[in-house]
Amino acid sequence: MPATDDHASGDLPVTGSFVVPAGALAWRFSRSSGPGGQGVNTADSRVELSVAPLELPGLTDAQRARLQQRLAGRLTDGGVLTVAASEHRQQLRNRQAARERLAAVLRAALAAPPPARRRTKPTRGSQERRIAEKKRRGELKRRRGGWD
Repeated sequence: MPATDDHASGDLPVTGSFVVPAGALAWRFSRSSGPGGQGVNTADSRVELSVAPLELPGLTDAQRARLQQRLAGRLTDGGVLTVAASEHRQQLRNRQAARERLAAVLRAALAAPPPARRRTKPTRGSQERRIAEKKRRGELKRRRGGWD
């Protein structure tokens, strides 16, 4: 079914340099539960958007490995990632929601890992404050003892 809105069809931009081509996206439509009144039983407003992320062109080997590792629990046996949207009454809005959801999942999976934390030595002042607080707490507890 061709879409009439560019936001629900065409290429899917994920990051500034990575775009999923429209030909790699597979759409499925079905009847949705939830709001819609009488139309909920007749309109195919639920949307499933699928893509095989490991087979997308333009990925580096590092990005492909990162996708495989981070999406391991979400990929089917055939290596397909599927997102569904059924929160809206209109199919077009669900198509837009599915595209946004898929882009967010791919963006999060492609994100570079944060730099490793560089361990630093505690400053002299912080060590002295820590020891002073320990001494204060110890003195407070020692004074809780019996009466002599």
